[in-house]
Amino acid sequence: QVQLVESGGGLVQPGGSLRLSCAASGSIFIGYDMGWYRQAPGKQREMVAISTVGDGTKYEDSVVGRFSVSRNDDHTMVYLQMTNLKPEDTAVYYCNVESVGGVVYWGQGTQVTVSS
Repeated sequence: QVQLVESGGGLVQPGGSLRLSCAASGSIFIGYDMGWYRQAPGKQREMVAISTVGDGTKYEDSVVGRFSVSRNDDHTMVYLQMTNLKPEDTAVYYCNVESVGGVVYWGQGTQVTVSS
């Protein structure tokens, strides 16, 4: 059974930093994109950052230069380093793993709140 468990969310002041972690288990995730989505209140879920198959990365425009996604060598962890956080980054952040064949797994989400 595939499980994605996020950690590292919390309350941070504007300009601060957080590092989200996602532990993936129950399958072998070689050949999967791994990354992060977020959903703010009243808004649709959106892609934030993806570590793609072949060691590429994709970022939502508003986080370029502030967020960095990475994964470990055995594809069991994916991280999101967030710096210079802004109030508009406040959302529930979801870990996402997707195969090239379209099989998708989600974590339960972790709340990130950016507020003074």
